Amino acid sequence: MTRHRLFRLDTWVALLLVLAFAVSGWKILTRKPVTSFVAVPQASPRSDWSGEDAAGALSKAWPALQTSPDGRFRFRAQFVSAAPGQAVHAASIVELRDGRLRAVWFSGSREGAADVAVRTAVTDAATLQWGPEQSLFERDRIQRGLWRYVKKIGNPVIARAPDGSLVLWMVNVSLGGWAGSSISWSRSTDDGATWSDPRRLVTSPFLNISTLVKGAPVAMADGGISLPVYHEFFTKFGEVLRLDSEGQVVGKTRIAGSQTSLQPVLLVAGPERAQIYMRSGTARALMASDTIDAGKSWSPTRPTAWSNPDSAVAGLVSNTGAQWLALNPASRNRDVLALLQTSLGGVFDGVQPWMVESSVSPQKSIAERDFDQLLSGELIARGASAGQAQAYVASAKRQLCNSGYCAQEYSYPYLLQSRDGYIHLVYTWHRTRIKHVWFDPLQPGPATGPR
Repeated sequence: MTRHRLFRLDTWVALLLVLAFAVSGWKILTRKPVTSFVAVPQASPRSDWSGEDAAGALSKAWPALQTSPDGRFRFRAQFVSAAPGQAVHAASIVELRDGRLRAVWFSGSREGAADVAVRTAVTDAATLQWGPEQSLFERDRIQRGLWRYVKKIGNPVIARAPDGSLVLWMVNVSLGGWAGSSISWSRSTDDGATWSDPRRLVTSPFLNISTLVKGAPVAMADGGISLPVYHEFFTKFGEVLRLDSEGQVVGKTRIAGSQTSLQPVLLVAGPERAQIYMRSGTARALMASDTIDAGKSWSPTRPTAWSNPDSAVAGLVSNTGAQWLALNPASRNRDVLALLQTSLGGVFDGVQPWMVESSVSPQKSIAERDFDQLLSGELIARGASAGQAQAYVASAKRQLCNSGYCAQEYSYPYLLQSRDGYIHLVYTWHRTRIKHVWFDPLQPGPATGPR
């Protein structure tokens, strides 16, 4: 190639770069102004706790009430996912128009495998028991919709948009590991019976990679939403995308000082005020930031008093104004799962946790034989056959056991409050099943609660 041709090529490359920066700058300058958050509507506290359930006769068909490991509250529990032998993870949940619940999660032979798909199941309206699981999005379908190769699928997040439709965001990778991720999304106008072809969420005018999703979106006053996301390319940090009513990115704000933090969850405290809590990528402490201008800016990220063993958290603002977090509160391992509650806009430091599940020996591995018996016992007690239990346990062992010892794991929580006031928690149970726990948040404390 002659020097003249090289010069022309360099000139064209330079012009393209200048054009790209100009377009990027124009998009920044013409962004719509940030509007306020839509605050969660406040409801009067119920006073109908009966010692069994506020749901009356319907509760007879529900799983039996059980007391939490610390004796602080009572809840009901059941499994969501059903396919034995699969690695499952990263569930989220939404309420349908008729009061049923729909959960989504990813499932495959192992995390990141080519056979991983987004799966879904729906509850029965009366009994709340989960129906058969179905495949929602496989790699092939996402590839056809995006017109690009998809290597693996990750975290799915389902939520109801302000216009009443359901939106599903999914992490997918075309090249490399999770640092090369992008987000695809699909919309359903019939509560998840059918879905549009997936589309790519354009979060950057350049490479548009290394954006992942885990936390629930929140509604904005202009009909759009704020979607908390995070990045893992070179460094980790949290960010909030602002999407318009068509689902397109119209703005974004990085969480100040959130290096090494990821998977933010957003709790709205008022039209202009909100807090963000994040997983610590360095396994230090639960990280936090807040805004007083509806997300235009965020305070420098700070550690809270709660440990975080490099594990996801979930958040919720209830219809009575209480704030809830679900997290793994230990300094290492994910073998304890707890709930925290505080007032609207308050802090969680120093609150007494509600224990959901705990290892028989927190922070310590257990012998593989004991692990086998522990998991098999609960699986069979909840309706699994001996053969199914064996397949579930084998999947858990592949992921959590090494050299004859195993780590118990209750991780990746997601929270939802249904219209009847109950709080629903879904999470990964030993990497082999998705578990569903629900409870009345207004039940009396342990001193006055039902015996």
